[in-house]
Amino acid sequence: MNDTFSNEDHLPRVPLPTLQDSCELLLEWCAPLLTEDELATTQAAVSEFLAPESPAHILHADLERYNESPGVRSWLDDFWRTRYLGRRDRIALNANFFFLFNDSDVDQVGRAADLIASALAYKALVDSKQLPPVVLRGQPQSMEQHKYLFSATRIPGAEQDTVRAPYSDEWPGPSPARHIVVFRGGRMFRMDVLDELGLPYAISELADGLGAVLTADETHYSPVGHLTTKARAEWAASRQAMLAVDPANADALDTVETALFCVSFEDSAPADTLSACDALLHGDSANRWFDKAVTFIVFADGRAGINVEHCLLDGTTILAFVDAVVGAPAASAAPGKGTPKVEPIRFILDDALDADVKAAGQAFADYAAANATTELSFADMGANRIKQLGMSPDSFVQAAYQLAHQRSKGLTGATYESIATRQYQNGRTEAMRVVTPEMVRFVAAMDNPDATVRRAALREAGAKHVARAKQCQAGQAPEQHLWELQMIQRRRGGELGATKPLALYESPGWLIMRDDYLSTSSAPSSNIQHFGFGSTSSRCIGVAYVLLPERLNVYLSTPLPVAEQMYAFGDALRDALQELADLLASAEA
Repeated sequence: MNDTFSNEDHLPRVPLPTLQDSCELLLEWCAPLLTEDELATTQAAVSEFLAPESPAHILHADLERYNESPGVRSWLDDFWRTRYLGRRDRIALNANFFFLFNDSDVDQVGRAADLIASALAYKALVDSKQLPPVVLRGQPQSMEQHKYLFSATRIPGAEQDTVRAPYSDEWPGPSPARHIVVFRGGRMFRMDVLDELGLPYAISELADGLGAVLTADETHYSPVGHLTTKARAEWAASRQAMLAVDPANADALDTVETALFCVSFEDSAPADTLSACDALLHGDSANRWFDKAVTFIVFADGRAGINVEHCLLDGTTILAFVDAVVGAPAASAAPGKGTPKVEPIRFILDDALDADVKAAGQAFADYAAANATTELSFADMGANRIKQLGMSPDSFVQAAYQLAHQRSKGLTGATYESIATRQYQNGRTEAMRVVTPEMVRFVAAMDNPDATVRRAALREAGAKHVARAKQCQAGQAPEQHLWELQMIQRRRGGELGATKPLALYESPGWLIMRDDYLSTSSAPSSNIQHFGFGSTSSRCIGVAYVLLPERLNVYLSTPLPVAEQMYAFGDALRDALQELADLLASAEA
């Protein structure tokens, strides 16, 4: 059997588009969103971008040089570092994502112990390279992200963040850490989960350790987790201040940053599914370390989920992890090691840092309160039914989103969909733009009284959606290529002699196509109820959906000032899904 990472060097590389191809696709993709004047302005900017004297050719040549450099597996390697680690706003709620697991009849401590044991079993497979590499439709998929499930932590920086992770020059090979961090009511505890030989404690022993956390009389604590909600440069300054105040803080940070993962015990049970989702997305930030790659969150009633830091991990990798951890709980190791070592993690703060922590907690609580969410569940609208109606399930629900958006807000807006590209070396995702001419015509056709016309328009929109998704999977998409050229100019334009401003990046086509009204992504797993993330702008609706054979669950999020538009979109979506299903079914009657 091939080991976990044996395919990595043999996977194809992400194809690097030409300037001409990306510009042609940009014009094609943005056109449905633009007026004639806006399109003409964008066409002129594209012509200037492609002109022989344009700096774009220098920037692209530098990208070609980078792509061919030793050790580089993808021309997107720097892009991903800059895109994720370069963002300067909060990652809590804005970037981290969550999954709500299926319910369990196990109590809080038992559920947490099961999750820890299963996660440790998964780590053992990854460390020994015995986790079978994923193959989808005959294509091996990159497993590289599995190296960053354990002990990876984002470190805030003044200008750009970094990552502290295993399998790096500073930390070769798998993480040797034997501990996790457990949160309870803002208190932080270091708990061993592997013994001195690296062997896991039994589930019953893990439960004893977790019980010790729940009963610990720890009154001297500082809820430093609040600081991980700050804008990145501000958090970097707070972290430096902590390191300067007392040497003990360096040890405390080291304990957190090297931990295999975090487990957060919540004091209460969520009132309903939406409350559970919201707590997984943000919750009480005293009880989180949002920079940690993986945090399991377990509520008082045993419900559970996961919050994920996004810079090194995408949803497909986390879904595989969750399917293993939740779908098939690990067999317990033999007891006999005793109760794991548990000790509090203490930070020493001066008055200024203490005030900083309190202010960060309040600011984030206010920020979270200014985020509106809702969840929708469609027990009769799964992939099987949609396939029986003769459509691709994803194209069907995306068409419903467009119809619902037009009906609820009166316009067609830019829509993003994440497309996985793990079949490539270091493959992550591609940015797909959903609004096509066919999709616009379909939405308009839904006012036509002739069902035949409406049905034909829906099928044409669906076929185009499938075709564009395949384009993205093949690396034929303009946005990330053009965006990376822009970032190269910012990073190295002076060095390359390519400082002349490029009108393309101020053109209506570039700006309007990327100004999301809907930001969508799917997570198909039978082991989760919901998937969710925050919206990406002041008017955007985040649309996270779990589309399974027999159900569709959707989590929506948007800033509070436009909450009514989100609720209207949700109501319109219920009607749109049923209307489209009836439309397709009527052809078979």
